[in-house]
Amino acid sequence: MAVKSAGLPSIKTQNLPVSVKEEEKIVGIHFFGNMYEIDPAVATNKEFLEKVVLKAVDIAKMHLVERKAWAFGGKKGGVSVIALVTESHVALHTWNEYKYATLDIYTCGSDSDPKAAFDFVVENLKPKRHQIFYADRSM
Repeated sequence: MAVKSAGLPSIKTQNLPVSVKEEEKIVGIHFFGNMYEIDPAVATNKEFLEKVVLKAVDIAKMHLVERKAWAFGGKKGGVSVIALVTESHVALHTWNEYKYATLDIYTCGSDSDPKAAFDFVVENLKPKRHQIFYADRSM
């Protein structure tokens, strides 16, 4: 199979055979989505967004390794909050000028609940509408 991307050469891809014992299988659960029409006071509040992401980590029963947060562009910009967890990550990015945010929660293993974390973030950011997507990234 060849994969083409605009302006880039074709890349050959192949399905590699994988032989994995049942107890060695990777469980990957990935929820990601978009939030629209977020209150600008929320979209630029770095401290609040950090607290929301940290609480989402707890709700999902994930284990925090490190958290970083940045505010960009003042009142017109947005905020990025990244939580590195032993299970993978939580990433929240806001764009105040568009009243928009993206959320990405990926966990490996079957002990965490990324959907509960996603729902918690949406509940706290209070967008007028949102989208949620799911990808099973298990082996």
